Amino acid sequence: MAPSFEDGNSLFNFVVRDGNGVKGMVDLGLSKVPEQYIQPPHERIVKLNAISADELPPIDLSKLDGPDHDQVADAIVNAAEVLGFFQVVNHGMPVELLESLKNAAHDFFGLAPEKKAAYRKGVSPSPYVKYGTSFVPEKEKALEWKDYISMVYSSDVDALTYWPNECKEVALEYLKFSTDMVKKILKVLIAKLGVTLEDSKIDTLIGLRMVNMNFYPTCPDPELTVGVGRHSDMGTLTVLLQDGIGGLYVKVEEDMDAGKKGEWIEISPVPGALVINIGDTLQILSNGRYKSAEHRVRTTSTKSRVSVPIFTIPKQTERIGPLPEVVKNDGVARYREVVFEDYMNNFFGNAHEGKKSLEYAQIISSTST
Repeated sequence: MAPSFEDGNSLFNFVVRDGNGVKGMVDLGLSKVPEQYIQPPHERIVKLNAISADELPPIDLSKLDGPDHDQVADAIVNAAEVLGFFQVVNHGMPVELLESLKNAAHDFFGLAPEKKAAYRKGVSPSPYVKYGTSFVPEKEKALEWKDYISMVYSSDVDALTYWPNECKEVALEYLKFSTDMVKKILKVLIAKLGVTLEDSKIDTLIGLRMVNMNFYPTCPDPELTVGVGRHSDMGTLTVLLQDGIGGLYVKVEEDMDAGKKGEWIEISPVPGALVINIGDTLQILSNGRYKSAEHRVRTTSTKSRVSVPIFTIPKQTERIGPLPEVVKNDGVARYREVVFEDYMNNFFGNAHEGKKSLEYAQIISSTST
């Protein structure tokens, strides 16, 4: 039975609890945005106010292995310090794989609602596979215009057994191809902090890996909604495949000296490129030198959009805090040491609200002014 778009409970049950998602709602026919999805004015994304990131050319990762290593490493570090986002090309990921990945995402979200709903939390065949919508819909004042399937990697066997047939093989290949690239970038960033970490320590910082496929259906009035609200990622590094539609926006931190501080920059898609962004974990490890970028996603009225991020995060039992060598150099620790599982539970226990998640680990100065 179709829900009444005027009845909040009926709509919430249809979209969230029954697993029809935003796509199921859109497929019924929409002439206007339901009230539950209308964002307050200060959260809406005004496309005309955004700055293009055209002056931020993609970084050629293949040059890390040649005579231009130092120059490329400096470009990575500069991007991590200033914006927390950059795009990479010649990353070793076959273009054909990336195209197959986008097609697989469309295939999955094109399934009948009941087939996708079989992966909802509580009924999914695996606790490592979850289909859902928005972020934490029960706690959000306005819902996000997004459906997703999340697949946590535990083993090849589990992935091929429990991940959806429409995307499991290509998603697993994507995950495996990304691992060396992530380690290479992470080692550059750690080295520039003046720190040497054993490979085993690097492995623990990306010990849990998760592939998400995000689907943003067309929206009758994008100005009123968001695909994803303002947030930073909780992990170490995120790898993101965009399609050609665009809609990803990153905020320049308020405390930056740059002229664009506080403004939103659109990270326009570059064919064949992958987006890399710094997560909260790396901001904590670097004692604030590297920025976990606040970002959000706009909806569109013309064509449904997909994106496929890989989140690399520490093992849940890992303790994360500023690296001792960095604290010694800075003279102060800006974050306390926390067990990552506690940080993660706090992150998923709240609606998106900018970089508020970092406050969980932040040490507030007692100095009065």
